[in-house]
Amino acid sequence: MTSDLPARRRQRGPRPVPAPSVAGDDAEYGDILAVLGQQLGEKVAETTDPSGRRRLKGVHFEYAADPKAVHDMAGGAGYSLASNWFTQLLAQLAVANSITKSQLWVFLFVAGGQMPGTGLTQYTQQEITDGLNKVAAQKGGKMITRSTVNRAVQALCGYNWVEKAGNGRIQINVRLWFHGNSTAQHEVLAEIADRHEHDVEAFPYAVGPEGAHQEELDLGFAVEENVRGRGSTG
Repeated sequence: MTSDLPARRRQRGPRPVPAPSVAGDDAEYGDILAVLGQQLGEKVAETTDPSGRRRLKGVHFEYAADPKAVHDMAGGAGYSLASNWFTQLLAQLAVANSITKSQLWVFLFVAGGQMPGTGLTQYTQQEITDGLNKVAAQKGGKMITRSTVNRAVQALCGYNWVEKAGNGRIQINVRLWFHGNSTAQHEVLAEIADRHEHDVEAFPYAVGPEGAHQEELDLGFAVEENVRGRGSTG
């Protein structure tokens, strides 16, 4: 009785490396991996020695320049993202005399002084007063008082544009004006929501033109008009 002859051992060559399937933002990384896989396969085929051992000598990469344009903003404080709706609303309220000048001044000053990624300002009311008076003091013009700044801050809190955050800090409504990227903004919104027990009627969500919680915009800026009829003379 004869035994079956053993199967002849097949000498294996290098296996092709499949290119990864990617889509969307990862496409550029897929290209890099595809090039890497191709070069690995070529190097393995070139460096295979008779004993069957394979040694990789090296892989060469070339990167093309990918320049990205950046904003060119005046000053060294960077820039903030503002709601276009709110920016137009500020102008409309100013024209209609539905917001005082001091309230507008204070809001713009503290909104422009946010600490990046927090929506918070570190200004005391005296620092806000001094900051607003900087140019007026240089020109010898009329200046705003601290008591006026205090009243303006109180009014802005009532509008839900700002909120007192303790220790002299002021929290800006980051849905209206924010210094930072979207990830940081959503983190700030989550922190604020936690403080207000996720109440959609509370700061900062009570301000805005849309939303299931707000059928119509009512910021309390109504202007009382006394219309008097003129008596006719005969």
